[in-house]
Amino acid sequence: MAPIREFLPCATPRAWIDWALEHPELLLVDHANCEKKAASTALNLMYRYTDHPALLNKLSRLAREELRHFEQVIAIMGRRGVDYPQISAARYAGGLREQVRRNEPGRLVDTLLVGAIIEARSCERFAALVPVLDAELAEFYSSLLKSESRHFQDYLKLAAALGSAAEVEARLAVLLEVERELIESPDSEFRFHSGVPA
Repeated sequence: MAPIREFLPCATPRAWIDWALEHPELLLVDHANCEKKAASTALNLMYRYTDHPALLNKLSRLAREELRHFEQVIAIMGRRGVDYPQISAARYAGGLREQVRRNEPGRLVDTLLVGAIIEARSCERFAALVPVLDAELAEFYSSLLKSESRHFQDYLKLAAALGSAAEVEARLAVLLEVERELIESPDSEFRFHSGVPA
């Protein structure tokens, strides 16, 4: 967890952890959505950037792993009798993607950096929740830490291979500042990546 805590601009606020404990079913529903979206993002990048073999290989494995996590979440929901309604997305990922440059190769570099940030925050939130969740969920979220950390590293390495060190550092500074604002500012609805309660 140390590399992720050093990478992220802030820790998850305690107010969000308390909010998650007030909405355990919504936590699972949005977690399932996050796993689906992560797989979809990886697949979309594979379709768009077929001329990058390293990207195709990494993201193919990542997509399969994210779908496996999705299956595990909906299995837990099934055991607990949690319905799976349609809910709106958090502003988090959209807020980060608004910063992505429009022209290539900057667009791909930024998209990969956004992927790294989202995976890092997901991992950090799983770790923050483990001490306060029931035994089943704590064990499950603990089991996700290694893969989420690896996904963070995969995205970061892919971005570093495509952009210069100076470019990656400059873009990360911009994106991480936006990430801090999204995590620390108020939200009216609880989501896995929401800010603090309004």
